[in-house]
Amino acid sequence: MGPELHRSNQYRRRVCAAPAWQDRRHGSEAYPNCARCGLRHRRGGIGVNTRSIRFRLTVWYAGLLALLLILFGGVIYFTLERFLERNLSDTLAKDAQTIGESWIRDIDQSPPGYVAAEIEEHFAPTVTGRFVRVTRQRDGSVLYWSGTPESGTFDPKQIGPKQFDVSQSLREEHLPAGRELLIFSLLFPDRAGNKYLIETGAPYEQVEHVLRELLISLAVAFPLIVGAAIGGGYLLMRNALHPMNEIATTAERITSRNLNERVPVVPTGDEIERMAVSLNRMMERLEDAFHHISRFSADAAHEIRTPLAIIRGELENALQAPGLTAELRETIGSALEETERLSRIVEQLLEMSRLEAGETLVERTRFDFADMTRTTVDQMRLLAEEKNLQLRFESTKPVDIEGDPLRLKQIVVNLVDNAIKYTPSGGWVSVSTFPQDGRVVLEVADTGIGIPKDATSQIFDRFFRVDKARSRQLGGTGLGLAIVKSICTAYNGSVTVRSGEGTGAVFRVELPLEKKS
Repeated sequence: MGPELHRSNQYRRRVCAAPAWQDRRHGSEAYPNCARCGLRHRRGGIGVNTRSIRFRLTVWYAGLLALLLILFGGVIYFTLERFLERNLSDTLAKDAQTIGESWIRDIDQSPPGYVAAEIEEHFAPTVTGRFVRVTRQRDGSVLYWSGTPESGTFDPKQIGPKQFDVSQSLREEHLPAGRELLIFSLLFPDRAGNKYLIETGAPYEQVEHVLRELLISLAVAFPLIVGAAIGGGYLLMRNALHPMNEIATTAERITSRNLNERVPVVPTGDEIERMAVSLNRMMERLEDAFHHISRFSADAAHEIRTPLAIIRGELENALQAPGLTAELRETIGSALEETERLSRIVEQLLEMSRLEAGETLVERTRFDFADMTRTTVDQMRLLAEEKNLQLRFESTKPVDIEGDPLRLKQIVVNLVDNAIKYTPSGGWVSVSTFPQDGRVVLEVADTGIGIPKDATSQIFDRFFRVDKARSRQLGGTGLGLAIVKSICTAYNGSVTVRSGEGTGAVFRVELPLEKKS
C-alpha cells in the first residue's frame, strides 16, 4: 500500500506514485443502505410530503367529496326552498278558501260587521302573524284586515293595490324595513253574485329562517364530514400503500453484494403485487447479468496476468541486452511501462471483483483510524514535496473503527494521490478525520483544478476521465475512485465530493464506527 516506484518509470528516471487515482466529480454518492430514508420530500425533514401518492390521492379524494357535498347541499337548499314556498302558498290558498266557504258565501244574509267579528274570533287566532284582508269588489270597501300597525301586525296601507281582474293570484310584497310578504289573492262570490277579494299573506321570513338553519347545519356538517373523510382516506391510503414502502425499503437495501435479496410480495391480487413480482423477476435477470459480468471480468483479468508477466519478463531481458541503441532502449522502456500499467489495471479489476463479491473484507480488527491516516499521509509527503505542495493532516482526537486496515488505508491512499495529481505546484492538500454521529469522517481537500459541473455524474465509474488527454499524460488506471466507492459500499459507508471548476475539490468519506455484517 502507498506510493511506490514502478520499474517501468525507473527506466525513464521518473518517480511514479500509487496507481489509485482517477478524475473527480461533484455530488455523487454511494449510499448502499438507505432503507431507513423512506419516501421523503427532496428538501428533507419530517412532515407531510405533498408530492407523495398518498397525499395526492387523499387531496383528490377530499376535494371530490367536498365538491359532491357542495353540489348535494345546493340541491337540498334549492329543493327545500321550492318545497317551503309551495307549502306556504298552498297554506295561504287553503286559508283563503276557508274564509270564503265559511263566511263570504252567506255574507248577504249576515248583519253588518258579522263577517269581521267571526274571522277575528274563529280564524285569526289560528293564523297568528299572518295577513288577512277581505275587500268588496263593488265599492272597494275593506270588510276586514288582520290587525293595525299599533298591534304590531300588518298595515293594510302598506300592502299593494288590490287585484280584481283575476280569480286568484300569488305575489310578493316588499314592505318597509326589508320585510317580504307572500300574498295569495282569491276572488270569491257570495250567493247573490257579489264578489269579494280575499287576500291571505305570510312573511317570507318563515322560509328564510328554515333555509338559514339549513345553511348553518351544512356549514357545520360539511367540514366535519370532509375532515373525517381526509383522515379516513389518509389511513386507507397508508394501509393500501404500505406494501409500496416495504418494496422501496427493500429495493434501497439491495446492492451488488446482495442481489439475491427480493422485495416482499403481498398476495393481494392487485397492481402492487404485480409490480413486486415484476421487480423480483427483474432482479433475477440483473443478478444473472451481474454474475456473468463479474465472472467474465475476473476470468479475463486472471487469464491476462500470465501473458503480461511473460511479456514483462521478456521486455526486461531485452532491455538488459548489450548494444541497444538509445532509440530502441526508449521504445522497449515505453512498452514495458505500458505493460506495467496494464498489469495494474488487471490487478485492480480483480480487486474490484473481489470487493463487489465481498471476498476481501475478511479481517475485522479495531484500530485508530486517525493514526492510520496520519501514518499514510506521512508516507506520501515525498510525492507532495516533489510537486512543491503542502500536505497537511488534521485530527481532533483518536477515532477507533472496526474493519480491515489495509482496505481502509487504500481509501486514504487513493484520495490523497488523486488530490496530489490534480493540484498545481504551490498549492496544498489537506487531510482531516473526525467522528460525527456514530460515523468516522475522512475529508481530503485540495486547491487543484476542480471538476466541471457537466462531469459530475460519472466520477466514481470505472475508467471515467474528465480530460482523457491530461489523465493519460499523468498516468494511472482510471479505477482509483471506483475502488474507493466499492470499499465504502462494502462498509455501508458513503463517499461524496464538492467541487467547482478551478476551485479545488473536497472528497468526504463517511464510515460506520462498527462494521455491519
